[in-house]
Amino acid sequence: MYKLSKRSLSRLKGIEPILIAILVDAIKTSPYDFGIPQHGGLRTESEQYALYLKRPKVTRLDGTKRKSYHQTGRAFDIYAYVNGKPTWEEKYYDPIAHNLQKVAKERYNVELQWGGHFKTFVDLPHFQIAKSEIK
Repeated sequence: MYKLSKRSLSRLKGIEPILIAILVDAIKTSPYDFGIPQHGGLRTESEQYALYLKRPKVTRLDGTKRKSYHQTGRAFDIYAYVNGKPTWEEKYYDPIAHNLQKVAKERYNVELQWGGHFKTFVDLPHFQIAKSEIK
């Protein structure tokens, strides 16, 4: 059984409380450990823009003309944590995502959207909920 570290929890400050609850609950049954990377939670416009400039292949949203769900508190990113180290290997994200989505739906009645299923741009670490999903 895993749990989120204090650092990961601090990186979730400002996101919707239901997302934090889903994460805290889902990590307990996750097939792999995971954490929240720096800038994996709420982002200001300037933080989003800086990420856009630094990693245009990772985010195509500049934070001003094209806003990110991270700027609304309705999104988070994760990284898989395997053998004591963070990894971006794709094979770990599908099982983690499946568990997160299952917990969100079964325990919180929330449809958690996963970036691994996006049609135009695959974003394996990314999860979000639509505003209509927040109760």
